Amino acid sequence: MNIRAATGLMLASTIALAACQKKAPEELPPPPVETATPTPTAPPAGPSVGSQAHFVDAVGQANTVVYFGTDRFNIDTEDQTKLQRQAQYFSQHPQVSFTIEGHADERGTRDYNLALGERRANAAKNYLVSIGIPANRIRTVSYGKERPVALGSNESAWAQNRRAATVTIN
Repeated sequence: MNIRAATGLMLASTIALAACQKKAPEELPPPPVETATPTPTAPPAGPSVGSQAHFVDAVGQANTVVYFGTDRFNIDTEDQTKLQRQAQYFSQHPQVSFTIEGHADERGTRDYNLALGERRANAAKNYLVSIGIPANRIRTVSYGKERPVALGSNESAWAQNRRAATVTIN
């Protein structure tokens, strides 16, 4: 390729590139108008409604569990007070479903303790239903002696394990 052809090719390329350049507009657009940006709302403080933490905050940890005597599943006046606190919460939050877990201490056979845990869970459920909580929101389950909260083979441990505990599902 000769020098003239190369120079001509470069000149043509330069002209082509110059033609592609943008020209400044005759009139500039107005500056952007500042608009008020919505302030992001902070998420609500504390646990969400229906969570176990929200339930415990509302009724108190001591009111989430009902305790029973040896081989017993009756709801006494102390238990009624706890269950009434729970009922107030569940009445205020009708979208919340929950489970009542029945438990027993380590004494007795597995089958006996499962049946006793079931009677304890159902006793708590039946009381809640009797004071206005719809039965279809309450699930019951028995763990018998399989999920102790206190380990030990003494009256103190056994008393803590004979219980019906309410746990929210949502």
